[in-house]
Amino acid sequence: MDFYDIKNAIFLGFFLSFMIGPVFFMLIQTSILKGARAAIVFNIGVVLGDIAFIVIAYLGSRHLLEKIKDDPRLFFIGGLILVIYGLITYFDKTSKKEAEEPLIRIPVNNNYLKLLLKGFFLNFINIGVLGFWLGLIVVIGPTLDMNPRHIFWYFTAILCSYFVTDLGKIFLAKKLKNNLTPAVVYKIKKTMGALLIIFGVALLLKGFIPKDKLNIDHFIENVEQ
Repeated sequence: MDFYDIKNAIFLGFFLSFMIGPVFFMLIQTSILKGARAAIVFNIGVVLGDIAFIVIAYLGSRHLLEKIKDDPRLFFIGGLILVIYGLITYFDKTSKKEAEEPLIRIPVNNNYLKLLLKGFFLNFINIGVLGFWLGLIVVIGPTLDMNPRHIFWYFTAILCSYFVTDLGKIFLAKKLKNNLTPAVVYKIKKTMGALLIIFGVALLLKGFIPKDKLNIDHFIENVEQ
């Protein structure tokens, strides 16, 4: 795996950290009401939920991917999943309502185990997250030659970037909360959903391109002729 792959993984982790949803707002509120340490513990639970989903998606799809990893139609499958996830993100209005809700004061005494489990299950019950990781593995796995070591470091880079970005959100929570007006939340969510749809459509189009057309050497030969 080269620097280009790591760079893409880091960018993707940063992008995912700003996906508007229940976890996003709960992280901000936990930081404001219970402090940075509590929010970090909550976020560790969220990341553990993502790890569980990645393992499930990888183990569940590996046998299929090994069979069709050189088939361009694989892009169609991954693209379709990303488009569906993007449409859900684009049209979902629950997060906008959450931004409008006032903060509820929570007792200062922190139960860190409870916060850890809360972060884990709040993320884990969202089946759409599993669909997203599945789509990503379907697309990324073959580009890394289904090498377990490369896949491991690629997704580790995503999660590390995601976690570090969340640390920034935690320490800037009060400012973020004040700036997250319903209008801003609406725009962010629409933008994120639109980007996912665009990426998904691009992959769908790749799925219709014959395998030999995806070969760069073949393309260069045709141009020279």
